[in-house]
Amino acid sequence: MTNKTVLRIAVLLGLALVATIALRAQTPGQLNILKPPAGAKVALVEFADLECPDCARAAPLIEEASKAYNIPAVVYDFPLPQHPWSFEAAVVAHYLKTKSTPKNDLATKYRLYIYENQPAITAQNLRSYVDKFAQANGISIPFVVDPQGKFAASVRADKDKGIAVNIQHTPTLYVVTAKTSGTPFVEVVDRTNLFNMIDQAIAETRNLPASKTETATKKSPATKK
Repeated sequence: MTNKTVLRIAVLLGLALVATIALRAQTPGQLNILKPPAGAKVALVEFADLECPDCARAAPLIEEASKAYNIPAVVYDFPLPQHPWSFEAAVVAHYLKTKSTPKNDLATKYRLYIYENQPAITAQNLRSYVDKFAQANGISIPFVVDPQGKFAASVRADKDKGIAVNIQHTPTLYVVTAKTSGTPFVEVVDRTNLFNMIDQAIAETRNLPASKTETATKKSPATKK
């Protein structure tokens, strides 16, 4: 047996070991959370903190990818304890989700607005930015957004999902698919690879049973970052 053959075998065994570890790491709890919404074959799932600077940097790219490929972007709030206003900001996002429509996604607009203004926002002036967003979008947001605590409970439920998935940092972004075998979801460790990863996910799910909605396809060329 030549040295080249031994090297090839070693590489193949190494790849097999990595794949096995990856599959073992995908627990039933993760599979229940890291999956596309009903009717989608491919989606993006992000665990985010509205006060997280890197989440603000990632947000435009995630929005661009979602629109370019016509795939859902699911955001779970994972407010970190060291960020004093992220939880309250997330509560407002969950309120606005109930007021959003397919043609006017107020929750996503709000998240992008908060990220754009993140450096200037404090726990003391958050409400003023909420009011500015409401005025700019022609809506009213009650001063007491969550009198019954249901939106706060929804934010906590999001964080519980993150804990179940073993989230260690924000943002944590996944490309998820409707596959039931192999690797149904992959974490996006390097965001410069996001578009390539989506291309691969779409290719791998092309022959899955047709979903109830249109299969994810690229609507227009997008600059890969």
